This record gives sequence, C-alpha cells and structure tokens, in this order.
Amino acid sequence: MSLNVEQISKYSDKHPKPSSTTFTYGTAGFRTIGETLESTVFRCGMLAALRSQSKQGKVIGVMVTASHNREEDNGVKLVDPMGEMLQQSWEGYCTTMANAATSEEVVEVLAHIVQEERIDLTIKPRVAYARDTRPSGPLLQAALEDGLSALDVDASNYGVVTTPQLHYFVRCMNTENSSAAYGEPTEAGYNAKYGQAFLRLVSGKQTPTKLYIDAANGVGAPQVLKLADAINSPYFNIEVRNSDTQTLGKLNVDCGADHVKSNQRPPAGVTLVPGSRYCSFDGDADRILYYYADEHGTFHLLDGDKISTLVATYLRDLVSTAGVDDLQVGVVQTAYANGNSTSYIKDTLKLPTVFAKTGVKHLHHEAEKMNIGVYFEANGHGTVLFNPSAVAKLRAVEPATPAQVDAVERLWALRDLINESVGDAMSDMLLVETILICKGWTLPQWDEAYTDLPSRLLKVVVNDSTIFKTTNAEQTLMSPPLLQDVVDSLVTKFPRGRAFVRPSGTEDAVRVYAEAATRRDCDQLAYSVAGAVFDKAGGRGERPSEFI
Repeated sequence: MSLNVEQISKYSDKHPKPSSTTFTYGTAGFRTIGETLESTVFRCGMLAALRSQSKQGKVIGVMVTASHNREEDNGVKLVDPMGEMLQQSWEGYCTTMANAATSEEVVEVLAHIVQEERIDLTIKPRVAYARDTRPSGPLLQAALEDGLSALDVDASNYGVVTTPQLHYFVRCMNTENSSAAYGEPTEAGYNAKYGQAFLRLVSGKQTPTKLYIDAANGVGAPQVLKLADAINSPYFNIEVRNSDTQTLGKLNVDCGADHVKSNQRPPAGVTLVPGSRYCSFDGDADRILYYYADEHGTFHLLDGDKISTLVATYLRDLVSTAGVDDLQVGVVQTAYANGNSTSYIKDTLKLPTVFAKTGVKHLHHEAEKMNIGVYFEANGHGTVLFNPSAVAKLRAVEPATPAQVDAVERLWALRDLINESVGDAMSDMLLVETILICKGWTLPQWDEAYTDLPSRLLKVVVNDSTIFKTTNAEQTLMSPPLLQDVVDSLVTKFPRGRAFVRPSGTEDAVRVYAEAATRRDCDQLAYSVAGAVFDKAGGRGERPSEFI
C-alpha cells in the first residue's frame, strides 16, 4: 500500500504554507500567531496519522492550544500513546513538514517518513484531538480534520477540553482492556477517577475553607465546575473567578498562573482577603500556583517549587510509614527552581534531586528514572510518576500494622489521584488539597517550610534567539561568546546571587532569571543582566529599564 498522493495533494492545496514564515516544533509544539498556523495544523494531522501507524495503530493525540500565551496566539502539539510528549526524534519531522513549501514537498516529506520509520500503511491510524477556547480554534480544528481525512484516520473529537484531559484520554484509549488500564476516556470518566480518589483520601478529615480559583478566562473554568459537580462534596468547596470564555481579549490577560508568577501579585478580579485561599490555572489548565495574603495584606506565592516540596514530603513520609523496602522518592527541578527550595530538598528532606533542561518533557524523562519521581517547574507545571518498579514494590508489600495498611492504601489512592501522563492543574489541585486537608494545614503553615529567595524573571526580545546556546541544564551560556563572563561578573556583586540566561522555545526572546538575598539586590541583578543581554546580543525594541 502507498500514500494516496492525489488525495493528499487535494487537501494540501487548501492549506498553503505562508511564504514568509518559518515554523519550529519546540518544547511545547508549534506556537505562534494563530492565523498563520492553518497549514501547520493541517500537516500535524497527517503526521499524527503516520505516528499512529508507526505505533501499530495506537491512538495519537493532537491538541490545538497556546496554553498561557496571549489570545491571538495559538499552537498545536502531538501526544504519544501513553499521554506523554511526542518522542523527540519525531520533532524534526514536524519542523520539516511544517516548512515544506508546496504540496509536492509535503508528499515527499510524508514518503520520507514512511521509509525512514518503515511504516506499514495498511494499519488503520487512530487520532484523538481537542482544542482550547481561543477564537482561532475552530479554523485550526477544521484544518486538522482535513489532515486526518487526507490519510483516512479513525478520529475522535473531544471538543473543547483542557490539554491534560486530552493527554489523559489518549492514555486511557491505549490502555483499555489491559492490566495497565488507566480509566474511562471521557470527561465523566476523568472526573469520576480523580474525584473518587480525592474523596477516598480526605474522607473523615476536617473540611477545608473555600478555595478561590482564577481560571485565566480559559477552558479550565467550565471544566473545573464539572469536576466540582462530580465530586459534590464540602471537601471541594470552590468559587471560580476569571471564568469568561466568551468575551474576546480576556484569555490570560492580567490573570492566570503565568501572570501571577511573573508579576508576583494576584490576578485581576481577585481581591485577597487574609485567611482565604487562592490558586490560579493557566489558559489550558496544565499549570497551577497557590497564593494568599498575610494579616498585613502582603502577597505570598506558593509556586511549583513549593508544590513539589509539599508533595515530596508527603510521599516520603507515607513510604516510610508503609515500610516499603528500597522505595525512593526523588525530585526533578529546572534552573528556575528557587535556590532555597533545592537546599530544603537536599538538606532537610534528604531526598535526591536532579536538574533537567526547561520543558516538562525533559523533567518527565528524568522522573521516569526514579521509583517515585516528583517534578514541577517553578511555573506550576508538573506531576508525579510511579515507575514500574515502584508499582511492583507496592504490590509486594505485606503491611503488618494498621498504620502500614493505611499508608499503603493512601499511596495507591494517590496514584489514582495523579495524572501521570502530564502536568494537570486540576489533578494537581486535588493533590495539594488532599495533603493540606490530611495535614490540617493552612497556606501559611505550608509556606513555613522554607523561605524563597527573592527572584525575578524578565524577557528580553532579541533579533535571533538561536544564537543563544546553553549547557549545565541551561544554567550556563556557551554562546554568544563572553556573555556568560559578563553574567558571572554581575552575579558576584550580590550576596547569594544567581542568574542565568536561556533562549525561549517559542519566540525570538531570551529569559533572564535572577535571585539574591534581598528584593532590591535581586531586581538590580535581573535588570543588569537583561541590559547586558540587550546591549551585547542583539536586543530589539525597548531596552529593559534599569532598576532604581
């Protein structure tokens, strides 16, 4: 069997590539202005079909989303059979395919992939797809459906759902009727699995105060309300703010996890009341952050580092109580992790920690090497993985005391509560809520574990972000030449100073991260490094303001 060139060309001619645009499949797939993505999303439909055939007909996911980006942006990414990110070796195919100039070149790229991967075209491809609430979503979904039709795909449309839900559906579909069955691949199945696990863990404990959720005016708003309806319990007492998914121009604007993290302040539409509890999703609900105001009204952020240490502590204690031999909890962080969180994990929790490059796919791979791997980026994107050896050890344990029985049962319930396929704001929220309820902790009590060093994250727009090359888990610049020496020199001027520069995976910009012993030192270091990048490495637009 060979490719149907006539059919592919007919559909491809409907979606010509913009001649002035070059696309790159980055850490979050393709992401740019939505109106330029039609040809790319169409082609991703065909790539998903070939990926499915290369996996013997397993379901591959396609998600149309730009997560925390502004509303005019959009994006698309492929999801592998266990709900994980696309295998890295296929990212090059995606970039090549997206940049094919003509329909003839599109066919040539498809044929090359078939040959390179030895794909059996007689296998029926299966693809599950969904989108978020962006106004460009329907147009891009139609282009995707043309791509699926071009290769006669057996397709499942999940409509408007969160990105983690689509990952969950893919994993469920590929594990149905197996010993590793993950759940029912529907919204109701998702809500039932996580809701029931949550209630198993918190039943009999004191009910918490209300949790105010900033849903970033994105898809998480309707979905978390459906989850609350399914749980239907005072243990999940929520009120959703920033839930307008209909009005143009509101998505991720002055709200959402990225806004809260970057600006270190609450989102629009949320007035902090001391003693109340708050969290923020991002636009597609794969990130979550908590925060609160103290009795003086001062804002306090509980970011991905705080979530990671909370979860790792709870798991460590349960494993110890359960008496499971040689079951190790480990933590994966990125360079963005606050220095004091790393010290706390190593020196207080006595847990192994490793650093990975930015991007959840890198953390996920490192976490897979651990028995129980906890990973969260500081931005609130993360999850927990129980690898096969951990599952085997839990199955083999024979608890001898009521405390051991309870600990083992809780570990199993926690595994059911966690979306192991990908970082998931709703699943992670239930996980945090579970731990706080079981410990009887307020947000300030959680926050007491360690104090973050003041930190600042800035963006510098540059002419060409590809000239920035890094090593040491992206903490050290190899190029442009001598720029790292400038950064190092600036860092030495500030007590407990640390700073690094890394290129964005989605735009011509670099991220500058800095931390230091005081807020003033931290800001001065961040703006000094950002200014040096702008001056010495092709800064564009407005120069970062000097800190005063």
